This record gives sequence, structure tokens and C-alpha cells, in this order.
Amino acid sequence: MHTVWKGSISFGLVNIPVKLHTATENKDIKLRQLHKECHTPINYQKVCPGCEKEVKDEHIVKAFEYTKGKFVVLDEDDLEKLKKENEDKAVEIIDFVKLEEIDPIYFERSYFLAPDTGGGKAYSLLMKALVESGKIGVAKIMIRSKEQLAVVRVYKETLLMETIHFPDEVRNVQDVPNVPSNPSVNKKELDTALMLVEQLTTTFEPEKYHDDYRTALMELIEEKKAGKETVTSIGKQPAASNVTDLMAALQASLDKTKKKTPAPRKRQSKAKKNA
Repeated sequence: MHTVWKGSISFGLVNIPVKLHTATENKDIKLRQLHKECHTPINYQKVCPGCEKEVKDEHIVKAFEYTKGKFVVLDEDDLEKLKKENEDKAVEIIDFVKLEEIDPIYFERSYFLAPDTGGGKAYSLLMKALVESGKIGVAKIMIRSKEQLAVVRVYKETLLMETIHFPDEVRNVQDVPNVPSNPSVNKKELDTALMLVEQLTTTFEPEKYHDDYRTALMELIEEKKAGKETVTSIGKQPAASNVTDLMAALQASLDKTKKKTPAPRKRQSKAKKNA
């Protein structure tokens, strides 16, 4: 697993060196956008509408728009310094609470925590303490220039950290439109609904749930591939920013070398030579 963060977790005087690994992955099928006429992948450029020209990354600055059209430009050095000051801090568990006290709306993303060199014993100690107490730890961590509130809990004999939203990031439920203020439901309707709930009640088994749309989309793609319903770009494709397919890169290199190597001249037959 790829390490996304290295640091330590502390609770009281206990310090645990750890590595952070993403616990989930996005399996959405990514579809490219092609030009309908020549099937060339569309390339997106950063263009300044004021100057009407493409802007390179080194000419872009970060800013906060405090009112429409007015900005505070933030110096990259100041942002880096601020980020460094917060990243240097360990993940400090500040409270221990019960998991059921946190509504699922707060949960954001999950990460596996692995002990780093010399952290095995303290790692096991924290895990055992969480299991025995039935509690989870509430902590703060800096990830990708953003301070995150997080919880540390045990998941299948492994420490798991889940980032959670700060309270001001959860929108006010009172702002949800068209919610009935005084719902009226008669007893017969409620009894029927409760009966249906009872009939559909079961034990949660995550393995039985599948992404039917993704499966159907992949089947459609495979059908079209098998039926040769494919297209080839006839336009010049933009150069890739990084090579992800090693075999494709090696084959491209071989093809390029073959084009550059001049074909050997055919030897003339003795009959032609003496003619």
C-alpha cells in the first residue's frame, strides 16, 4: 500500500510512530471526451479570459476572494511555512468517546494506520485499550494543506483513522426545503410500513451489495470491443504527462527506434553486377 503520510500518534505520554494508507478506493469508470469528428482526446488548457492566452503553472498565484472581484493574494512561502508548522505536529488524541455518539454525517474518508519502525508495542497497546474500553479516539491531523478532525478506532485488528467534518462544515438541517413540519400519518399506514421494515430486516453483509451500474457499463464496453465497435484517433494526441503503462512505453520506444534505423541495402546479384 502507498504511504500517504508519516508521523506519530500520541495519547498522554505514549508516542506511536505510524504510516497512513488509504483504506478505500474509487472504482468509478473514467470516460474520456473525444472530438466527434476525429476521435482525438480533448485537451484542457488553463486560459486567462482577461489576457486571452494560455497561462503556465509558474505564472499562477493563489488568492482568497473576500468579496466579488476582490482578492487577497497568498504568498506560496507563507502557505508552505504555515503548512510545515502544522505538519510537524503529531496526531494528538485529545478525547476518547463512544462511536455511537458520532452521527454518520460527520464521517468523510478512511485510512489504515500501520506502525512504523519501533512502534509495534505502543500500537498494540492503543489498539487493546480501545477494544477494552469500547471507546474511539478523537484527534487532529494535517493532510494535504488542510487540518482534519479525525477519529481513531479498531477495525479487524488494525487501527483505522477516519477523517470527519468539523461542525461548521455540516450544513444546517433547518435549511433543507419542503420538509413537512407536522407530518400526519394514520395508524394503518404506519403499521403496514413497520411490517415491511420487519420483512426486509437482515444482518448487514457488505459483500452482497454491488455496483450494478459499473458492472453493466463494463459489460457494454466489453461487448463493443468484441464487436469491433471501436474508433482510432486520427488527430495528434497530446503528449502524456506521465507514463503509466510500462509495456506500452517499451513498445513505443522500440517502434520509434525501428523508424530511425535505415533499412539495409539489398545486395545486387552477380548477373546484374556484371551486366
